[in-house]
Amino acid sequence: MSVQQPPWKIPTRQTEEPVLKVFNSLTKSKTEFVPRNGRLVKWYNCGPTVYDASHMGHARNYVTQDILRRIMSDYFGYDVHFVMNITDIDDKIILRARQNHLFDNFRSQTSSLTTELLDKVQGAWRLHVSERVSKGLPNNIKPTVETADALWLQIEAIGEDKVQKAECLKRDEKFDMNLTAAIRTASALSAARSGQKDRESALRLLDESRDILSAALDEELKDTVTDPSISRALAAFWEDEFFKDMDRLRVLRPDTLTRVTEYVPEVVEFVKRVIENGYAYEHEGSVYFDTTAFDTSENHDYAKLEPWSKGNRELLAEGEGALSITSGKRSASDFALWKASKSGEPSWPSPWGPGRPGWHIECSVMASAIFGDNMDIHSGGVDLAFPHHDNELAQSEAFHECNAWVNYFIHTGHLHIEGLKMSKSLKNFITIDEILQRFTARQLRLAFLSQLWNAKVDFSESLMTGEVKTIETTFNNFFATVKAVLLAHEDKSDGYHHYEELERDLTNGIYESKLAFRAALCDSFNTPEALKILRDMVSRTNVYVNSRGKSLNVALVEQSARWVGDMLRMFGLGGGEKPELGWGQDATDSASAVNREEVLMPYLRALSSFRDGVRRLAIAKGDDSLKEILKLCDRLRDEDLVPLGVALDDQEDGKALVKLVPPSDLIRARDEKRQKVEAQAARQAALAQSEQQKRLAKLDKGRTPPEELFKPPHVPKGTYSQWNEQGIPTADEDGEKLSKSREKKLLKEWNNQKKLHEEFLTWQQQQ
Repeated sequence: MSVQQPPWKIPTRQTEEPVLKVFNSLTKSKTEFVPRNGRLVKWYNCGPTVYDASHMGHARNYVTQDILRRIMSDYFGYDVHFVMNITDIDDKIILRARQNHLFDNFRSQTSSLTTELLDKVQGAWRLHVSERVSKGLPNNIKPTVETADALWLQIEAIGEDKVQKAECLKRDEKFDMNLTAAIRTASALSAARSGQKDRESALRLLDESRDILSAALDEELKDTVTDPSISRALAAFWEDEFFKDMDRLRVLRPDTLTRVTEYVPEVVEFVKRVIENGYAYEHEGSVYFDTTAFDTSENHDYAKLEPWSKGNRELLAEGEGALSITSGKRSASDFALWKASKSGEPSWPSPWGPGRPGWHIECSVMASAIFGDNMDIHSGGVDLAFPHHDNELAQSEAFHECNAWVNYFIHTGHLHIEGLKMSKSLKNFITIDEILQRFTARQLRLAFLSQLWNAKVDFSESLMTGEVKTIETTFNNFFATVKAVLLAHEDKSDGYHHYEELERDLTNGIYESKLAFRAALCDSFNTPEALKILRDMVSRTNVYVNSRGKSLNVALVEQSARWVGDMLRMFGLGGGEKPELGWGQDATDSASAVNREEVLMPYLRALSSFRDGVRRLAIAKGDDSLKEILKLCDRLRDEDLVPLGVALDDQEDGKALVKLVPPSDLIRARDEKRQKVEAQAARQAALAQSEQQKRLAKLDKGRTPPEELFKPPHVPKGTYSQWNEQGIPTADEDGEKLSKSREKKLLKEWNNQKKLHEEFLTWQQQQ
């Protein structure tokens, strides 16, 4: 009989594996994430329209998308194909490039401050006030070109009145921006009229009135700008700047990058098929998507993301762009797939005449070219949901004749700065370059990680200097402590296993934290909760280290620290060599080699100087040598090693714990400590000075003997007419005897003065 293995039963699962759920804008709920093709995730992210500097709104969107992408690939292990577009032809780009070109030409041809130049700027200013500033003004003050000068003082007064200005902003959100431009130009005109007439003065006027003059020049000369390279050059410049900013923010480059200008032939073919399928129509060289035909067809629905916004004319107009002509549309909801180009606009050939792609069509064409008739994820800012993304969905599903072009739509929340929504069109934005001069890329990423990816983020000074700084310091201190513990530990057995109740608790804590961390990320990428779990793990490990002393299990401490560091790196919070414990460097070190002398010499000088001081005191054998040696030790710890990034923490056993900490953190901590000490000393000095002044005032008051206190010149002449032998008044100016209550009051004052005078005499004798 053959020997057989005993029967085996599959284990019963005691804890369920968390399932990834994502907040899907198509359902407005968290839905289980199911990619169509195994581990492959097709992901398209709306890229920037490149016509100006990248700002904090871009940072919010692209850093957040980068965090989600890293979680999907580096944590959940999906094979993500990440595609992003660059909008390098658009109404904003055309306008900005054309206006820049015309202004720069005009500026280069200006040689002096002439009457004609002043008149031209004045005319542009009047046009700006009558057409732009007037939009926000009340009906009783609506300036025209002819009345702009006469009404200007009233308009300025409205801008200075907070209540009236708030009402103007309700009528036109760009009122403040337009009024500011008008004020700046008016001030420049006033200065120019009373100043020099040379070229420098003329250029100063032009630069101050650039926004207003550029628009006027464009209105006058736009038909003369026919070179398409002008728009391409502007877009290429800002695309390059955008990716430099993204690199500084540690945002990964897309796997596939697409540009609209490279896909124009595909756009034309795409539009042709949408027309053939019966969902678009041509009018005077432009092609419009027929939303009514699409929405009433059996297998399609228009505005899946925001059906309640279908009739929002303001959003629809914004989606069409500033240069669009919409007179040929059958419905207000219809939108341009192909725009007939006007004079001063770049164009490409098409069956409908020379034109250019509409804004919404570009993403549909490029994403379809890469992914076909379906993708797993489409992402972008929440402000793009309608009409941009809804129009994308409609035209793509019309092209492919499918009813689900995107499976999951994820939208990042708005960014507000100190409570106010940022807007490039309103010019109230902070560039990425400006913000990186104040905070690091790691700190910005922590700020976004600490809030839900699809929630509104209120970016504020208090957030960065409070919560973010606390989080960063917590992790920095933790890694510094663990590294110091590992350095101090001898890697050999002491004959004891170091695994008791506390070690079992910490081990369980590590695996409980890992499970909770996964559950948090499965809960639609809940990074605030995930960060909290990491911080709790840090606290738990710190408590263990502090409680065990020399008996701690170093391997267990290292295991905890490495997991925490790996998860922070996974979020994109640091770089450097992966084996390094911690979250790595905040910025990539571009140095190709390490100069040993350059690195070591500052530390060696500090130690050599310390040795020299100790040696000198030991040779001198002075009475206070021990005291002076301790001072040298403190100086080494508090002064010499701080700029080198070395922290020495004195321990009870007399051995210092050595930590490597960013020098800026140590210097900041030392300076803050000094400032507190100096502030306390200043308060004590001020208190002492105040007390001294009070004492001197008291002594000065005591100069007067009590017998003279109620006699002139210490009281007005005639106040009293009789006094007793002590100099206390007994009768008023009319000879009437004083009341007993008044006598009692005067006696009290006399006794007080007697004490003050005795103190004065004592002080005088001591001088």
